[in-house]
Amino acid sequence: MNNKLSGWDDTIVALATAPGVAAIGVIRLSGMQSFEIVSALFPSKKITEQSSHTIHVGLLKDGKEVIDEVVLSLFRGPKSYTGEDTIEISGHGSPYIQQQIINACIKYGARLAKPGEFTQRSFLNGKLDLTQAESVADLILSNTKASQKTALHNIRGGFSFQLKEIREELIQFASLIELELDFVTEDVEFADRTKFYSLINKTQQTVKDLIDSFQLGNVIKNGVSVAIIGKPNAGKSTLLNCLLNEERAIVSEIAGTTRDTIEETININGIVFRLIDTAGIRSHSKDTIENIGIEKSIEKMNAADLVLYLFDANTETSADLKNQEKFFKEKQIQYVLVANKSDLAHSNSFDTQNEIIFISAKSNFGIDQLKDKIYQLAVHETINTDNTIVTNTRHLQELLQIQSSLANVKDDLNQNIPGDLLAIEIRTCLFHLGEITGEVTNEDKLDYIFSKFCIGK
Repeated sequence: MNNKLSGWDDTIVALATAPGVAAIGVIRLSGMQSFEIVSALFPSKKITEQSSHTIHVGLLKDGKEVIDEVVLSLFRGPKSYTGEDTIEISGHGSPYIQQQIINACIKYGARLAKPGEFTQRSFLNGKLDLTQAESVADLILSNTKASQKTALHNIRGGFSFQLKEIREELIQFASLIELELDFVTEDVEFADRTKFYSLINKTQQTVKDLIDSFQLGNVIKNGVSVAIIGKPNAGKSTLLNCLLNEERAIVSEIAGTTRDTIEETININGIVFRLIDTAGIRSHSKDTIENIGIEKSIEKMNAADLVLYLFDANTETSADLKNQEKFFKEKQIQYVLVANKSDLAHSNSFDTQNEIIFISAKSNFGIDQLKDKIYQLAVHETINTDNTIVTNTRHLQELLQIQSSLANVKDDLNQNIPGDLLAIEIRTCLFHLGEITGEVTNEDKLDYIFSKFCIGK
């Protein structure tokens, strides 16, 4: 795809570093007038005559008024992030100074960039395909080693390469089949149906593997919500504090101390888990505020990816646990039974369908085993970030469409469907492949995708 959409021939400017006070702030310009605009603000040198990939130090001025002492990094297109003439102005990290620099650039002809517009231009100028561009946003938002490596793998073209390989092979067969239509009266076959059938089988497996990877990809990208529920005084807040290794929740012997849900995150083996400490669930309470807390607890439980049902090993019975397990299964809730205060229990024998993790949140006993269990249930497998892992819901939806189209192509081959109908189904598959990588798209879709980026990227 090339830079032919409307409004893409001007020069944009934005803060490229995080807003707020810092030692350094970077303002980025991209577009045909980048060098002229900065040259008007930088009297120390004639920037328009300087070479690409050079750095220059001097005063930035708006007329006679000095704005800041800056470092300019020059990148001439197409050897830049956007593929256009690009300049990065590194100045002091005062929000006031940063805004002065941006205002001066706008005064001399630039306009403020929209969210994600630099990366959008990179895509439009062929520097990145759409999957790579979207992975830029994933990398910026990555908060674990797994999410970082997954995003880097896709930025480097891991996902794109697999899709490109599928697309090229399908295009080749589609072209041969469509060529046959020109010789329909001569009853000739240019496309080897046996080889094509084998290709469809291989492609179906590749697409299935990508679709299957989304469950793990979603966990890597978005984390796992874990609701800690149980009766009052089961030790939920103590467990939260123990998992976090800090006193985050108030702990007391008074039933109903936790009135509202408390949410915190922990990192277990590179996966973010959002822990939700809930109000103790009991049938009746005269406290209106506590009742509201109980209702919120039930809402959080129903929305969580995983529920830790924490109970007192001294007072809970097998009948209680069986009723609780029956409820979870009816609601299709993934759960772990966690017996707390097990260091004080006289008997640790319970008749349950699922394994029970025995802990003492107060003395930190069994916590590592509980973390291992939580991780195992969330991830299900060893994370290999060298493989392509699908993390984007948009990509998943298109892959499901591709999977359906491939199944239709296979059915057509089995039924010896005429080449013209077979070619239509292959083209449908190619369309959805193009939707993922950006060969097939439109301006509105691009605006929506890149609007989720931060300004300056």
